[in-house]
Amino acid sequence: MKLSKIKKNKKASVQDLLYVGITLFVFAMVILICFRISTSLNTEFQASDQIDAYGKTAHQQITNLYPGIIDNSFLFVTVILSIGTLILAALVRIHPIFLPIYLLAWMFVIFLCAVFSNAYQEMAANPDLAALAAQMTLMNQVMTTLPFIIGIVGALLAIVMYKAYKGDQYGY
Repeated sequence: MKLSKIKKNKKASVQDLLYVGITLFVFAMVILICFRISTSLNTEFQASDQIDAYGKTAHQQITNLYPGIIDNSFLFVTVILSIGTLILAALVRIHPIFLPIYLLAWMFVIFLCAVFSNAYQEMAANPDLAALAAQMTLMNQVMTTLPFIIGIVGALLAIVMYKAYKGDQYGY
């Protein structure tokens, strides 16, 4: 792709907030399911007579490391996606007349993120996953407050996109 096409196609908007919300929701669900599978496999490994003590110890160590590493990784992904969205917004100057449309779409995305948050909480409250979800403290906090996080990032996004508008300078 040519550089001129990239410059013309740059955009950051509510669509990016929706991508962040969906990405975090899907990532959280995949993490919970994978943690459940890993824990079940570990239980089977420990009960098996065919696996030697070294293999059992190695798998137990991996299972013990999973919550801390993945939990911190989830927070890292949340921060990086938010910063990336704000950086992309800094590349775009949009006329302030579109601010009301942005605000309406932003409220809709916050509503969708509340639905995602509730869906995650329902899945995390499942008796099979509740103990595992409780070990993921940062992920639970992010997913519980997902609408607020998206609201804050959306407000910063609006400030970045609409505050720096200078009509003549950008050809509007």
